[in-house]
Amino acid sequence: MSMKYALVTGGSRGIGRAVSIRLAQMGYYVIINFQRNEVEANKTLALIREQGSDGALMKFDVGSKEEIQSILGAWVEANPDKVIEVLVNNAGIRKDNLMLMMPDADWDSVLKTNLDSFFYVTKALVQNMMAKRFGRIVNVVSLSGIKGLPGQVNYSASKAGVIGATKALAQEVGRRGVTVNCVAPGFIKTDMTEAIDPTPYRNVIPMQRFGEAEEVASVVAFLASKDASYVTGEVIHVNGGLYT
Repeated sequence: MSMKYALVTGGSRGIGRAVSIRLAQMGYYVIINFQRNEVEANKTLALIREQGSDGALMKFDVGSKEEIQSILGAWVEANPDKVIEVLVNNAGIRKDNLMLMMPDADWDSVLKTNLDSFFYVTKALVQNMMAKRFGRIVNVVSLSGIKGLPGQVNYSASKAGVIGATKALAQEVGRRGVTVNCVAPGFIKTDMTEAIDPTPYRNVIPMQRFGEAEEVASVVAFLASKDASYVTGEVIHVNGGLYT
């Protein structure tokens, strides 16, 4: 049996780590993208190997078109027989502020990391998926991109942009057996939310708790599987009923 390949951006921690482990359990060789924290990325790789699978680290800044093309693009060119058939666009950043007080740099960096990365990373891989007539693209978005949240004009705009792009791309590549979907987490226990006190949210989240990264990973794993072959252009909420 030929090896199956998957790429998870921002795979060193949190949701990215949980997704990487689930894909490893599905038999994928998982390429873990990271930007800075090689120690945590190596921990993810060790956990993948504990599942009986394997993987590799790929360091590049998803907010840099040049790094995506020079590192990911070079890997694709050097490995024509190794098609990445599952892409999880998970990497993202937040720089929250009221719009009137938001520095231009914070708008630019959030849009580059969260939205531009979708375009350039996906563009590097989708042609080979189409040629193989099988591919799974799963974009991790957010409640902010659907509802919009004050103090997150940049973050909400970036995630809403990915949702719109997902729906458009799904229509472009569907006939080639490639699906494109979004998973929209609510409050999930990760580094991004560790400073947030969950107590006030227990009254507004029907499940009365923050979610686990593994609960998001389970939905991503379904969308990455052959069982989801007729699901495309969708946004699946994983938020405990907070916004339905």
